[in-house]
Amino acid sequence: MHNSLENYLEAAGDASKVLAHAKLLVKLTHLYQEIAPAHLGQASSLANYKSGIIVIHATSSAIAAKLRQLAPTLADCFSKKGIECNGVQVKVQAGKIAKQSRTSTIKPLSPGACSALEDLQNTLPDSTLRSALATMLARSARKE
Repeated sequence: MHNSLENYLEAAGDASKVLAHAKLLVKLTHLYQEIAPAHLGQASSLANYKSGIIVIHATSSAIAAKLRQLAPTLADCFSKKGIECNGVQVKVQAGKIAKQSRTSTIKPLSPGACSALEDLQNTLPDSTLRSALATMLARSARKE
């Protein structure tokens, strides 16, 4: 399977262009990891190369701002390594969220809090605030 896919991609036509571009991106990615400062290289990745412009995706706007400041230096380093580089374009591409947020935990009201809220409810005139307090007290978990 692997050989047949590789043979297809190496055959003449548009597929060979895709393979050549993919190989170039792998080479540029390795160069970028060598050139970029370590902390910035870990928080960004080389995304594409088109018309002499290297496109880098940063994980946050702060990383992107620093990379934009370094763009002329990065372009110069790529040029010195033999890559035709007219510039570096930096885009923010937020990473995927690793975990879903946890469900809320039930935090019971202490007897003192329940008492204070009931006293407040009893002193209020008929209003939406009074009915909201009544609903909250009816639904709340209580410490015994």
